Amino acid sequence: MTVDPTLADLLPLLHRIAGALERAAPEPPHRPDFAQADAFVWLAEGRLQPVPRVNRVAMGLLRGIDRMRDTLFDNTDRFARGLPANNALLWGARGMGKSSLVKAVHAEINARRGAGTRPLKLVEIHREDIEGLPALMGLLRPDPHRFVVFCDDLSFDGQDTSYKSLKAALDGGIEGRPENVVFYATSNRRHLLAREMVENERSTAINPGEAVEEKVSLSDRFGLWLGFHKCSQDEYLAMIDAYVARYGLALDPAQLRAEALEWATTRGSRSGRTAFQYIQDLAGRLGRRLDEEA
Repeated sequence: MTVDPTLADLLPLLHRIAGALERAAPEPPHRPDFAQADAFVWLAEGRLQPVPRVNRVAMGLLRGIDRMRDTLFDNTDRFARGLPANNALLWGARGMGKSSLVKAVHAEINARRGAGTRPLKLVEIHREDIEGLPALMGLLRPDPHRFVVFCDDLSFDGQDTSYKSLKAALDGGIEGRPENVVFYATSNRRHLLAREMVENERSTAINPGEAVEEKVSLSDRFGLWLGFHKCSQDEYLAMIDAYVARYGLALDPAQLRAEALEWATTRGSRSGRTAFQYIQDLAGRLGRRLDEEA
């Protein structure tokens, strides 16, 4: 078989073009091994990184949020058993255990599941990577596991339009939200948007009502709203007592109460976060590690 001299001259060039196209083509999506861990973090480059040990507290240590705790647990338990469940927005006061509750509920659900059942997986996506949420949903859709996708401290400011990616992912487009995925978010804002962002939209839009409605409707994608409010002094002290009992921190009760209240006063806040910060200080002064239980 003879090759036309002109074609023979072109073959090296065609091979180089084909090689360049192969190198430029995007790599196929990385299929994660979900047996590596029960929790993962979605990275900006579009892959899941396993988290062998999640930073969490036991659900029994979360005080003053009983109704929210029980409601979120029931919703997550139904989802883990393959029943319908809602996306959840945990909003309200800072430091009252919103993100801690999501992680604690995930651990408690898996601890109660029987042998031979697939564990519930927790996937955290960072606020700045929210535009990758549709891609993450597509990656999780074909997997047999069930996933809680979690975004901590979610909110939108200024001219940020990435909230549209979130709306699209929660609505799911023509495919709908993956049946094996539920989305939980925490925020200090009930509607996820800064007040000035909504007011600016109202003042500049041709139809202010429709413009504001389009933005505020983002929170409507969450079927479950759980509001967290500042705790009372009794609830704050109950948190302190629970931590002290858990970690075996010996201190005179009157001194413990006085120190804990002074700690909260100097920080201008009573919350679960403030309580744990005091416990860290106390444990350090007593020479105890907080991974050492009594």
